[in-house]
Amino acid sequence: MSDLDQLAEIGPARARLDERELELIDRARQAGATWTAVAAALGLASRQAAEQRRQRLVAASRSRRHDADLRYALSIVTLREAVTDLHRSIAADRRWADRLTRADLVRATVSAALDAPPGALFELASQAAADLRGAALPGYVRLAFRKLQDALSTPR
Repeated sequence: MSDLDQLAEIGPARARLDERELELIDRARQAGATWTAVAAALGLASRQAAEQRRQRLVAASRSRRHDADLRYALSIVTLREAVTDLHRSIAADRRWADRLTRADLVRATVSAALDAPPGALFELASQAAADLRGAALPGYVRLAFRKLQDALSTPR
């Protein structure tokens, strides 16, 4: 393998390492690790630095996902944007858990859809839409839901 071939492998290897680091940070946090402990494990000076590192990793991951979605189909980009808007709307709703019986399931489904591959994205978004149909939603969630329905009805 030539030096140029090896150089070409650095970008994809870095992306895989970033994905692994993000996964490990999230798993550590879910297991109860503090941001201070995460910072120490990463060799960072503060919990704020660890949180900022995670945010940069999330942004880079979403950017890579967006680029991959564009190679797949513009309708997938539109659908993922609609899912992202719905996710933000649900997160902003302080009374979400009281809105419908399956509120926690819808939140988890939408969250899983954020980074799902295209086929799974469509299935998860369709399931969330089915669970939300007929629910009494506040205006900003209802608008995000309509955007999701429009994106799902776009021909693939």
